[in-house]
Amino acid sequence: MAMALLCLILLFKSMPSDFTTDVHKHTHKGDKGYCSENDWLESFTVIRRLINNGFHRELVSHVQCAAAVPEGSQVLLLEKLPQGVYVDPYQLTSTQEHSDTQCLCVQVLLASEIDLEAPAYLSSGFSALVYASRDPQCSGCFTTTLPVHARYHRPAGSGEAEQRVSIESPRLLVRAKESTLPLACPQKKVTEAPCTAQNHSLCTWLEIHYQQELEAVSLQIPVGDQRQVLAVCTGTLSVTLLCCCMILGAVWKHGLFQL
Repeated sequence: MAMALLCLILLFKSMPSDFTTDVHKHTHKGDKGYCSENDWLESFTVIRRLINNGFHRELVSHVQCAAAVPEGSQVLLLEKLPQGVYVDPYQLTSTQEHSDTQCLCVQVLLASEIDLEAPAYLSSGFSALVYASRDPQCSGCFTTTLPVHARYHRPAGSGEAEQRVSIESPRLLVRAKESTLPLACPQKKVTEAPCTAQNHSLCTWLEIHYQQELEAVSLQIPVGDQRQVLAVCTGTLSVTLLCCCMILGAVWKHGLFQL
């Protein structure tokens, strides 16, 4: 466990403030035949959903490619999460620690340290790099599961019982062998990002435009009613005073006092 925490601390300290660097967008003409051989890059679809209920959810993303994906290709999702949710880095470390891999580092890179206790109105959004893994049951499919937790929100003054928090669509990055990447093709946006969650050396990735079934996923978070503040405070204070009086009465009745 100590090794896992040390790995997590080193991860934060060595993480740059900006994950990705847009190198340039190639506009010169490449070989049309070579570019047409990489049509697989235009056939990606991303399906996202939130599972579980309440304040603790899992954001599941399925990345599917209709064409054959070259062996050894990697898929990376650049998530931009809103201030209404957070990711627990200690949970990620614990999950990785109990997995079958030997490395204790997480497979998610966070842009900054996260305050787990801060409410939504005192927090800010953050970015995370989520490295997808191949789905052995589906050819050309990758999947990620990111645990997300809802933050406490201010009570609503309009009587609304829930607050909607939307998670926008991620950027999709693909990395393969240099010989299979169409870096010289037009309209291909080349980006540099960490090679893996453990190797922070920058590698060349291509940002892919993909199809998505839903524009964004969202979760409904229960919030308090501002109009009930007086009643709640009065009731809480009354119950607290009553309990204190009962405890003092029991101590006075059954206690042993020395004069």
